Amino acid sequence: MRGTDGGVLDGQVAIVTGAGQGVGRGVALAISAEGAKVAVLGRTFSKCDAVAGEIRGRGGEAIALQCDIEHRDQIEASVERTVAEWGRLDLLVNNAQTKVFQSIRRMTDAEMETMWQSGPMASFRFMQVCFAYLREAKGCVINMGSGSGIMPHGAMSGYAMTKEAVRTLARVAAVEWGRFGIRVNSICPLAESPGAAEFDDATGGAVDEVTAMIPIGHWGDAEADIGRGVVYLAGPDGRYITGTTLMIDGGYNYLR
Repeated sequence: MRGTDGGVLDGQVAIVTGAGQGVGRGVALAISAEGAKVAVLGRTFSKCDAVAGEIRGRGGEAIALQCDIEHRDQIEASVERTVAEWGRLDLLVNNAQTKVFQSIRRMTDAEMETMWQSGPMASFRFMQVCFAYLREAKGCVINMGSGSGIMPHGAMSGYAMTKEAVRTLARVAAVEWGRFGIRVNSICPLAESPGAAEFDDATGGAVDEVTAMIPIGHWGDAEADIGRGVVYLAGPDGRYITGTTLMIDGGYNYLR
């Protein structure tokens, strides 16, 4: 945590999407604790404003921005507002994605499209819009994938597919953008969150089944576990890491 000598992200400016709750909130709080100034983005302004208030209450700097990530104009406006506020951009965390838990047989085109637009396409657009600022700062991108694309359950067809596309985008960007000093990685988290509760409802109680197969024995914490993983990848200790996926899941996927 941040000490008398400051945090490992002091002076950095970050955008975190889907930061009004769950994993995004945990990431925003964790990177702020290490000195980052955070733009808290989400579709519901009141949730983002509450998280920004938490950050300011802890002594950090944050702004809340309403952003529907399915629309490029709102992405552009959010990035411009962030840079206008703090003059730079060092870290982009593509966390937001609409979740639809449905079987392949019952998944509609509209449901698949909203996951595609809010996941891979939103990450793609944010990365395009942020590129010039990240190049100037020699910054970092972290895309949130999902273990569901590696070890899927039923009712995960669209979510697993789109999350794997987000991870692939990060690997390609790492190859293309390394020469500009930009690092791009992914995290596959397993943490207690509203999304986990939605998954439990959609699968008829699969959270208990997953918990029983986690070697560490419990789900992670969005701030203390997932957020600290972002701090590691974005900070100086992660300076030689790019194009990889950090599994922060208690061993669930790779040790099954």
